[in-house]
Amino acid sequence: MFEKPNAAALAPAIIHALETATHADPFAVLGPHEGPRGRLIRAFLPGAFRVEVRSRANRARLGELDQAQALGLFTGEVRSPDPYLFIIHWPGGVQETEDPYGFGPLLGEFDLHLIHEGRHRNLAFCLGAQEMTVDGIAGVRFATWAPNARRVAVVGDFNGWDNRRHPMRLRHAAGVWEIFVPRLRAGERYKFAILAPDGTHLPLKADPYARKTELPPATASIVASKIGHTWRDADWMDKRAARQRADAPLSIYEMQAASWLRPDGHYMDWDQITEKVIPYVAMLDFTHIELLPLAEHPFGGSWGYQPLSLFAPTGRHGDPQGLARFVDACHQAGIGVILDWAPAHFPNDAHGMIRFDGTALYEYADPREGRHRDWNTVIYNFGRHEVRGFLIASALYWLGQFHIDGLRVDAVSSMLYRDYSRPHGEWLPNRHGGRENLEAVEFLQQANLTIGEHFPGVIVIAEESTTWPGVTTQVQDGGLGFAYKWNMGWMNDTLRYLARDPIHRAHHHGDITFGLTYAYSERYVLPLSHDEVVHGKGSLIGKMPGDDGQRRANLRALYAMMWAYPGKKLLFMGGEFAQQREWNHDGQLDWRLLEDPAHIGIFALVRDLNHLYKTEPALHRGDCDPDGFEWSIVDDSRNSVFAWLRKAGDDAPLLMVANMTPVPRDAYRVPVPRSGLWQQVINTDAAIYGGSDIGDAASVMARTDVSGHSITLRLPPLAALILRPTDDAGSTGRPHD
Repeated sequence: MFEKPNAAALAPAIIHALETATHADPFAVLGPHEGPRGRLIRAFLPGAFRVEVRSRANRARLGELDQAQALGLFTGEVRSPDPYLFIIHWPGGVQETEDPYGFGPLLGEFDLHLIHEGRHRNLAFCLGAQEMTVDGIAGVRFATWAPNARRVAVVGDFNGWDNRRHPMRLRHAAGVWEIFVPRLRAGERYKFAILAPDGTHLPLKADPYARKTELPPATASIVASKIGHTWRDADWMDKRAARQRADAPLSIYEMQAASWLRPDGHYMDWDQITEKVIPYVAMLDFTHIELLPLAEHPFGGSWGYQPLSLFAPTGRHGDPQGLARFVDACHQAGIGVILDWAPAHFPNDAHGMIRFDGTALYEYADPREGRHRDWNTVIYNFGRHEVRGFLIASALYWLGQFHIDGLRVDAVSSMLYRDYSRPHGEWLPNRHGGRENLEAVEFLQQANLTIGEHFPGVIVIAEESTTWPGVTTQVQDGGLGFAYKWNMGWMNDTLRYLARDPIHRAHHHGDITFGLTYAYSERYVLPLSHDEVVHGKGSLIGKMPGDDGQRRANLRALYAMMWAYPGKKLLFMGGEFAQQREWNHDGQLDWRLLEDPAHIGIFALVRDLNHLYKTEPALHRGDCDPDGFEWSIVDDSRNSVFAWLRKAGDDAPLLMVANMTPVPRDAYRVPVPRSGLWQQVINTDAAIYGGSDIGDAASVMARTDVSGHSITLRLPPLAALILRPTDDAGSTGRPHD
C-alpha cells in the first residue's frame, strides 16, 4: 500500500494516514532517507508554513523543505551528510530543533527482552519519560508498552497536544513504542495518543510509568528530573536490617499526610510535613511512620488506595524530591518509614490504564476476573509477565529511590481468592477448579523474593484478613514470603469485646483469650488502623461504652493490653490523643483536644507505652516467639480480669493485669514467676493519664507459699497494670537493668 521510503512523493494513502493520525510506521516515511540525488528529508508539521534545514555543527544553511503535496508535509533533498536541525516557522514564532525522526532506536534489545519477560526491575528509568543526551543533543525519550495498538504518539504542550506531530516507533519484540524528542526538559506535561486495534482513537492516556504528575483533578503526566537528593542516612541504612528484625520493637504510627494537618485548609508540602510530623512522632516514641498510599490517585476519597501512577508520588505535597527529604529526615531522627502499596487493583478512569492500548492489557479481560464489585475498580492480570514486572518494578522504585523501609500491601485477601466478594456463578475457578488465584499467589511470592534480593532488611506486611496459610512463611517453604501479617482477628475480637457494656463482658471472655490460640501461627502486626475509624464506624474512643470518663478508661486499658500483647503495634493518627470524631480525609485531626488534660493523658500513656515497649526486651523480643508469652490468669471471666507474662530469655519478665469492669478489685492475687519486689511501671488509671489514681504503691512484695509465688494487688476499675520485678530474688536469670 505504501511506497518505498526512497521515493520523493508519497502516495495519497500515506498522506491521508499522516493527516488522520493513523500511520503506524512514521519512521518509514519521516526523517532522513535516501533520495534520488541525495538525502531526502520529510517532516510532518501541521500548522507550520516554512522549514529550513541547517547544519547542527555550525548552523550553516543546508536547504529548505517544500510544502508541496499537503499542508504540513514538508519534503526536500539535502546533499550534505552533516547532522542537521530544523528552523521551523510557526504563525506564533520560530522554533529551532533537531528532527525527532533523525534519531535511531534507543532502547536496547536486552531491555526489550527483559520487559517482555517481566524481569526488568528498573522500568521507571526505562519506559516513561527519560531526560537524556543522544548524539550530543539533550532531550526526552518517551517509551510505553502498548503491544496491541495500531499507532502511538506522544502529545503535550510542546506540540500543542496534536496527535499528528510525534508518532512513535514500535519495537515489535516487546510491544514497546518509543521516540526521542530533542530539546525537551523536565517539567513538560504529556500524555499518549493511542490508536486501538479497531482504529478507534482512545482518550488521551497518562503514562503508567510517569515519575511525576499534575495535581489532581488535572491528569497529565510530567517529565520528571532524577531525584538528585544527597542522602545523609547512611547510619540508618547500615543498621536497618537489625532494627527491623522480628525480635526488634516495631511500633507504627499510621497516618495520611493529606489530613493530618491542613494549615489554612491547604495540603502541607513535604518540608512542612518534615517540620511538624517528625518531632511529633519522635515525641511519641514510635519506631516507624506508615504513610497511606502516596502513588498518584485521581480520587482523593480513595485515600490513595486506587492509584493510577504507581511510580509517581502524589503532587498534593509537592515534588518527589520533597518526599526524599522527608524520609531522610525521618531516618536521621531514628524513625523508619513504611509505605502503603496497592497492587491489587486500579480505577477505571478513562485516562488511566484501563484498556490502555484498546485491549485488556494491564487487567483481566473477563469481568468475572477483572472487576472488583465492591470498589468498581479493575484487577491487574497477575498471570501476565509484563504486568507482574510493572508492579514489582514499582515496589522496587519506592524502596530504592526514596529509601522506604517497608511496604504494607493492601487488599491481599482480594488478590488471593477468585470468588472474593462475588456471588456464585460470577467468578471463574482456577485451572484446578478451585477458588484460589494461583497467578496472584505466584506474583506475591515473586514480589517478596525480588524485594528481599534487592533490599535485604526491608519488611513487607500483608493486609490479609482470612486464614490463608503461610502468609509469613518463606516462599521456599511454600509460603507467601511476607515479613508480617495484620492480625485482623485480634482487632475484631478485641474491639468487639471493648464495645460491650462491662456487665456483659463476663459472657464474652473468650474474645480476649481466643487470640492466643493462633497468635504465633504467623508473624503479626496488631492494627488499630484507619479502617476502624471510617464509614460510620466512629472513632476508637467512640466505640467504648459508658460516660466520657469510662470511655477514656476503656481506651487506656485497651492500649496497655495491646502494647503488652504479642505482636507488633500499629495505631492510626488521632488515636494517640483519643480523637473523638470519625476520621475525615477532607479535614484534619482535632488538635484542640490536646488542650484538654484528659486527652493529654492518653497522649502521655501512648508515649510511655512506646518507650516501655522499646526498652523492655520482654515486650518485643518474643513478639513472634511462643516462649515469649504465658498466661497468669486466663479464666476469671466472672471478674473480667486477665493477666499474662511477657518473657525474653534471661531478661526480666513483665506482668500485665487488666480489670475490665468498673469495679475496683481489692486484694486480688496474681501468680508471678519469682519472689521479691514487683514494681508498677504502668497504671492506666494513674492521674497523669487522666485516671482516678486508684491502685497500689510503686511496688509490691511477692509472697511464697506451697502454690508458688504471687502478688496481691488493688486493681483499678477499667484499667490495666504493667509490673516488672526489681531484683533477681528467687530467679534463675538476671533482672533487666
